[in-house]
Amino acid sequence: MTNTTPTVLFICQHNAGRSQLGAALLEHLAGDRFTATSAGLSPAGEVNPAVTATVAELGIDITDRVPRAVTVSDIDQADVVVLMKPGLDLPSTPRGDVLEWSFPNPDAWDAEAVRPLREAVSEKIQTTLLAR
Repeated sequence: MTNTTPTVLFICQHNAGRSQLGAALLEHLAGDRFTATSAGLSPAGEVNPAVTATVAELGIDITDRVPRAVTVSDIDQADVVVLMKPGLDLPSTPRGDVLEWSFPNPDAWDAEAVRPLREAVSEKIQTTLLAR
């Protein structure tokens, strides 16, 4: 019997907010049940500071993360691809499951505005990914 940990790839436009949030929360909530990663179509220069601050409130440190572009290899290796915005134009067709979630872009938000987003993403992770 093979012990393979499913890889979940969170994708958003800039890999600075929603996808970083999804990956950090999945790591936090799932422990070693999943491998979480994230990427974007046109990466920003840094992770949204409000997102970093709100996950820090949960004891999650993502200060060392840097937004990066999604690659064909990322998509090929993912067992589950989570689009944090529906309809994103990916560089290849995912081989695994594709989940299309719809969350607003927190680009110009402060930490207070991001907290409800954090809770909504956490709830979605628990009811979809962790319920598998």
